[in-house]
Amino acid sequence: MPRKIAPYPVVIMKYVIVTGGVLSGLGKGITASSIGVLMKSVGMKVTSIKIDPYLNSDAGTMSPFEHGEVFVLDDGGEADLDLGNYERFLDVSLTRDHNLTTGKVYSAVIERERRGDYLGKTVQVIPHITDEIQDWIERVSIIPTNGSGDPPDACVIELGGTVGDIESSPFVEALRQFQFRVGRENVCFVHVSLVPVMGPVGEQKTKPTQHTVKELRGLGITPDLIVCRSKDPLHDEVKEKLAAFCHVEPRAVISAHDVSNLYQIPISFERQGVRSMIAECIGVEESDHDEYLEEWREMADRVDGLEEEVKIAMVGKYTGLSDSYLSVIKALQHSAIEVDRKLVIDWIESTDLDSSMLESDEDSYNAAWEKLKLADGILVPGGFGNRGVEGKVEAARYARENNVPYLGICLGLQIATIEFCRNVLNLEGANSEEFVEDPGDLEHPAVVFMPEISKTHMGGTMRLGAKITPFVVDDCKIKRLYGGLDAVSERHRHRYEVNPDLIDRIEEAGLMYVGKDDTGQRCEIMELMDHPYFVGTQYHPEFKSRPGRPSPPFLGLLRAASGLFE
Repeated sequence: MPRKIAPYPVVIMKYVIVTGGVLSGLGKGITASSIGVLMKSVGMKVTSIKIDPYLNSDAGTMSPFEHGEVFVLDDGGEADLDLGNYERFLDVSLTRDHNLTTGKVYSAVIERERRGDYLGKTVQVIPHITDEIQDWIERVSIIPTNGSGDPPDACVIELGGTVGDIESSPFVEALRQFQFRVGRENVCFVHVSLVPVMGPVGEQKTKPTQHTVKELRGLGITPDLIVCRSKDPLHDEVKEKLAAFCHVEPRAVISAHDVSNLYQIPISFERQGVRSMIAECIGVEESDHDEYLEEWREMADRVDGLEEEVKIAMVGKYTGLSDSYLSVIKALQHSAIEVDRKLVIDWIESTDLDSSMLESDEDSYNAAWEKLKLADGILVPGGFGNRGVEGKVEAARYARENNVPYLGICLGLQIATIEFCRNVLNLEGANSEEFVEDPGDLEHPAVVFMPEISKTHMGGTMRLGAKITPFVVDDCKIKRLYGGLDAVSERHRHRYEVNPDLIDRIEEAGLMYVGKDDTGQRCEIMELMDHPYFVGTQYHPEFKSRPGRPSPPFLGLLRAASGLFE
């Protein structure tokens, strides 16, 4: 008996599905985001969905070393970092449901089975899991995300991992079925692969791509475009060979070679005809908005033209993996473009700034301090755990005492508060309850555990998502950066907060909490009076930064570091 087909959504959606082969980390997320930019340039309202085949419900409990940063959404969803790429490139605000994981799918199916929704049937991967995936995609793809309230016209779907992975098999099968459920004329498949270079003559090898496309076609999906990652542009003969073996036209073999900056990727794709081919594939008119793509091109070229440098010291504990701070890096870049400076990030492992390093590794200690002292500005990003904390405290102290522009995000605000309590209020041993074995033994708790937060469960139990922060002062640097607004909405992700019992003493000494929550008790924005720029935010402003619309706290840091604040 044929499966009942779900009704079409409110609008006839167009879907571009991006898969990957050979190995992970080829840039499927940037490819999907760039395709979204091109679809916007033909006048479409575009949204995006990321499928992650891992069993975790979300990325919230995963170490940054495992999966890069955890990207936080307005609704409090903790998601894959690729959703950050989509939001920045497409200028949309996604929801937790736009990140689909195996954990979420199986949880939904099991919950329905427990309710008896399957009427006694044996619950199986096909059709129940694959149906749930398709239902999820259709339901989420029509959620308005661009602020207009209108449903999108198109949805770019990225399947994480590589084709052939055991865990991605149900999703591949669901997407195979999905093309017939919504109409093949409404779906475009894009496969991202690798073309390695081998041998002394630098020959571009096509065999890995041939194999991954063969495997994908064996699973019932025929790619319409093949995007080939390589260091240099694909040679014409390589394109011809791939077209012959992979059942596509030569023009549908796209070279995704290295470019000067990420914003050039949509421009490179457009030059190769990707916009025209996708419009043709999904049956839309290519009534291109030349002014939209022209603005994008101008921004990309402007990045290439930046010459005067500004150095920002990034003091963290995941500095060995830059993806751990991806949104912070992007927010810095957006602000650097705004102030016409070429951004140079000096990565400093916070443990190397701790004086205890003098005994074990004096060279690393001296090198770290040399970098810090040469920086135009200092940034301490968010994080968890006590490793490297004392080095961050020293960085905050150096910035405060030497009038160096400083921005502390989440933990960075708490670090600055601890340092101020120790060295200005003379509260010896002041610390956070997070960093001590027994909080009851802490004589001066400068930062305390938030009372409403669970101590038994880790996932989704923090203060998460967009919250309103009213300003409690009439005028200050950070309020002016926000355009004089009375309140701001920013995204949070934390379990600890500044101790309310110490706020009056701290503020009397000159460190003001200029933004607080609506109760007036919870500190959200910190600013040191009589300092060029010493700011901290309990929230994470990096998540809302966009090209052409940089986050105000980051913009303030870059302006101050460039000598352009006032």
